[in-house]
Amino acid sequence: MSAMAARLADSQSIKRTEMSRMRQLVVGAFTTLDGVMQAPGGPDEDRDNGFQHGGWLVPYFDDKFVQIMSEWTTRAGAFLLGRKTYEIFAGSWPKSIDPADETAVALNTRPKFVASSTLDTVSWNNSTLLKGDIAQEVTKLKAVEGGEIQVHGSSNLIQTLLRHDLVDALRIWQFPVVLGTGKRLFGDGTIPRSFRLVETQLNTTGAVLHVYERTGGLKYGEVEVGQETVVFE
Repeated sequence: MSAMAARLADSQSIKRTEMSRMRQLVVGAFTTLDGVMQAPGGPDEDRDNGFQHGGWLVPYFDDKFVQIMSEWTTRAGAFLLGRKTYEIFAGSWPKSIDPADETAVALNTRPKFVASSTLDTVSWNNSTLLKGDIAQEVTKLKAVEGGEIQVHGSSNLIQTLLRHDLVDALRIWQFPVVLGTGKRLFGDGTIPRSFRLVETQLNTTGAVLHVYERTGGLKYGEVEVGQETVVFE
């Protein structure tokens, strides 16, 4: 091996080690079959662009869905939220003071980082406002020791994270609904990436949970009738 090749190999090894030490950034999302994630929880949650289908998720709630969401939330070392999701959460979760409500305890006490270019302050307990270059700020957060950083809702913020390749895992609940319009989970500018399916579950109302971990760039191939399938390296 040449000296240059050895240095390159060492550099790549160091980069992989550094990435393995970084906190995982996990996006949790609720989507329709056609990928819409806008306003799942109520009519007035997000009416951007005249969206008229808010609350499309609610008929599919069940105990299993609530249980899994609670388990997710209590895993978080910190939460990363966009402005709209922060304002919705901050307006509701502090009202839940039952110490037995593990979801509320996690959300009300653990660090929350809010990405916003319009807010001047954040008042919800243990919240910090992120300003400036959000991708750089999130990269810094991932380098700080701690548990996974969870993103809930925050469709606009997710687009920034996807464009800068900052998402390590996806927890996607897909519901048996087609809307044809609305903000989608994967918008323009998403970097092509491959993921590995690590978990799948089904609730009693027909919603399917898919959990994916990022594996890297894409591979391509070619298939033709009567010929061997080829995967390009």
